Amino acid sequence: MGSAHSVPAEMRELADRTGFTSEQIEHLHRRFKQLSRDQLTIRKENFDSIPDLEFNPIRGKIVHAFFDKRNLRQESDGLADEINFEDFLTIMSYFRPIEMNMDEEQLDRFRKEKLKFLFHMYDSDHDGKITLQEYRNVTYGPSCPVTTEFPAPALTRCLGPDQVYEGITFDDFLKMWQGIDIETKMHVRFLNMETIAHCY
Repeated sequence: MGSAHSVPAEMRELADRTGFTSEQIEHLHRRFKQLSRDQLTIRKENFDSIPDLEFNPIRGKIVHAFFDKRNLRQESDGLADEINFEDFLTIMSYFRPIEMNMDEEQLDRFRKEKLKFLFHMYDSDHDGKITLQEYRNVTYGPSCPVTTEFPAPALTRCLGPDQVYEGITFDDFLKMWQGIDIETKMHVRFLNMETIAHCY
């Protein structure tokens, strides 16, 4: 994480940018080194060593999300070939637990960031909308046939019965998740070195 004399300043900067404590950053740095096998960057194949992801039905989507430049808060679109520790921290910050001292504005921003990350997992063609096939690819797998009946009742409530479905925008997605506790469903188990992140 840098030379000994630069670590405190670097740590403060990372803490300010990601919201993690110094202790959490140190823990995630150890996890990063474990995943990267002490290299400076991580590639997709490094995630093969995570037991909790092995049988996760959306494993590919989770790994893909770590390399999605939209989630790395970069201006460009597409996928990164590899990510460094700061990128890794940026992705993990979407899974930060809620903080008791957050005000309503901070909670709203925190919630939207988590939902934007989740939205990107569904929006695989990066066009800003989730199509029926994209929804089913994540929810049921790519082999599930497309039908005219959308499987999410929340979408009907969101769009209304007379609106034609052309894809879920992020605003629609926010409405669908109203009243659902996304803040505690996307989290990191910091004390368990065998896991990365859980998204229910």
